[in-house]
Amino acid sequence: MKRNMSQWLSSLPTAIAKKPLPLLSFPCVSLLGVTVRELISQSELQAKGMLAVAKRTDSAAAVSFMDLSLEAECFGATINLSDHEVPTVKGRLIDSTEKATALEVPAARSGRTGIYIDAISKASRLISDRPVIAGIIGPFSLAARLLDVSEIMIDCYDDPDMVHTVLEKAAVFLSDLARAYKAAGADGIVMAEPVAGLLSPDLEREFSAPYVKRIVDGVRDDSFAVIYHNCGNNTPMILESLLSNGCDAYHFGNAADMERILAAAPSDKLILGNIDPAGTFRMGTPDKVRSETLALLEKCSKYPGFVLSSGCDVPPMTPWENIDAFFAAAREFYGE
Repeated sequence: MKRNMSQWLSSLPTAIAKKPLPLLSFPCVSLLGVTVRELISQSELQAKGMLAVAKRTDSAAAVSFMDLSLEAECFGATINLSDHEVPTVKGRLIDSTEKATALEVPAARSGRTGIYIDAISKASRLISDRPVIAGIIGPFSLAARLLDVSEIMIDCYDDPDMVHTVLEKAAVFLSDLARAYKAAGADGIVMAEPVAGLLSPDLEREFSAPYVKRIVDGVRDDSFAVIYHNCGNNTPMILESLLSNGCDAYHFGNAADMERILAAAPSDKLILGNIDPAGTFRMGTPDKVRSETLALLEKCSKYPGFVLSSGCDVPPMTPWENIDAFFAAAREFYGE
């Protein structure tokens, strides 16, 4: 039975004790006793990992694995695999207009996406007490992995037509993938568009915003939510554009001043963030996690749309004592 996500989203700001919603999935490797390499290769392990995290934490939703190499690999990009880190893209696949034009749009279940779609299907049957949310990359961030993150910044000025050619194909693929997750039982997606956070406002409006909105408009409804994630440094400068792309909620990284964003955003917008996933979750101590979490809640809880989260995807080898401290701090703050 489909969950009414519009009702669920509207209930978050009015909750007396708000449940955190971190981007938390990859640390399940230590709960399952597996490697990242094994996890990303088996849908059964991914579903079991999401369930293990759901049983361990009181997160508002179960969020899938934020593997930003997944979609680029489907287009033919080479990736680096590791036992302990999330996969990354290696090199540049597209370096000319000819290659951009010849680039074929893969099927939604091509490469490892079939594994991730099947994992969502299995997880949605295992987890019934909270929404199950899949993860996809955003269109500009996907194009940046195909064109190279540094090179695309130059290409936006020197060869914008090539960039738009790649973006068109990225948007088609990501729209198909989002619909596949929806059909598999996901209650929504987190769309990670971090590279757009490096763009100027004008460039973001040209090279990211219309493609994001196209994907959102094609999949979002009362039973399927879209959460937009951006952890770039320029997030406050492009906030007005981001808030107009039709997403249900917005997740920002620790590079941004969360209170500044909340003060600028309409009060009815859900804004999530932003404890440092690397410096605090991964490399910190339980005491540091607790103090920073309580400080963020003290500063931001006066805004009804604020929901406590990590600043980005929590790294695989993050100590569970730190993750537990994050949730304990939230319970402490809300008097649970």
